[in-house]
Amino acid sequence: MGEHSRKFNGDTKVLYRQAVKTPLPNEDAERVFHENMMGVADAQVKKADMLEDPDVPLIEAYERQLEGISAAYRTRLDQIAGDEYERVAMEYHTGERDDTKGALAAYYFEGLWRMQQRITVADMLFFPIILRYPDCFTVNIRFASTYLTTESVLYESPEHSEEDLDEKYHERYYNDSLYSQKEAAQQIRDWATIIREEFPDPDEVPFEERKYGGIVSAGGRRGSVFSSMLKRVEPDPDRFSDSIDQPMLVDEGPEAQRTEDELLTEDALII
Repeated sequence: MGEHSRKFNGDTKVLYRQAVKTPLPNEDAERVFHENMMGVADAQVKKADMLEDPDVPLIEAYERQLEGISAAYRTRLDQIAGDEYERVAMEYHTGERDDTKGALAAYYFEGLWRMQQRITVADMLFFPIILRYPDCFTVNIRFASTYLTTESVLYESPEHSEEDLDEKYHERYYNDSLYSQKEAAQQIRDWATIIREEFPDPDEVPFEERKYGGIVSAGGRRGSVFSSMLKRVEPDPDRFSDSIDQPMLVDEGPEAQRTEDELLTEDALII
C-alpha cells in the first residue's frame, strides 16, 4: 500500500474504545447512509450465494467479503483526507499532527490495516457496531482476541484442514463441510434482511420509525473453522445530547460494552 503503509505496524490506541460519529443533517445524507448499508446487506447475500456454491472455495467467499469491506474503508479514507490519506494517517500516528482529519484517517487506516492482517491471522475477530441515531450514525471498529462469539454460526473449510484423513473419511468430511457452509449461508442471508430493516429507506419509512437502528456483527476463523454473526442492537437514546456538523471521533457508547458482555467469552479481549 505504499511507503507509509509498509512502515505501519499497528496502533491499537486509535481504535480502542472509540467510534466515528457522522452527522445526518438532512434526507440527502440519510439516503447516502441508507445506500451504503444496503451495500452491506447485498454483500451478505453475495457471501451466502458463494457459500452455497460447491464449486467456490470458502476462502474465496471470505476474501471477497474482506475486499468489499476494505474498499469501503478506502473510500471513506479518500473522503476524509484525499489521495494522501496514508501520509495523513501516518503523521497522526507519529505525532506530527493532532487534528480531526488526522485522527479520522488514522482510525480508518488502522481498521483497514487490521482487516488485511485477518487474511493470514487466526483468532482475531472483526467485531464492529453500526448505530443510527436521529441526527447521526456511529461506526465502532473493534477487533477481539478470539475467533467467535457466543452466537456465531460455524462452518468448515476443507481446503484449510491440516488433518491427514484416510480416503474413506475424506469424502464424508468434505460433504459435511459443504453442508455446514449451506447451513451458514441461510443464516447469513437472513442477516441481510435484518440490515435492511434496521436502516430503512428514508423515502419510504417515516422518520419516527427510522431514527434509531443498529447492528453488531463478527467474523473470524481458527484453522479450518470460520465463524460469522450479526444481530440487532438497540441504540441508547440518551447517548448524545449535542449535534455536530462534521465527522469526529467519540468515546464508544454503552452499546459497545453491552455487546461485549453478551457476545464475548470472559477470556476474549478487545484489542
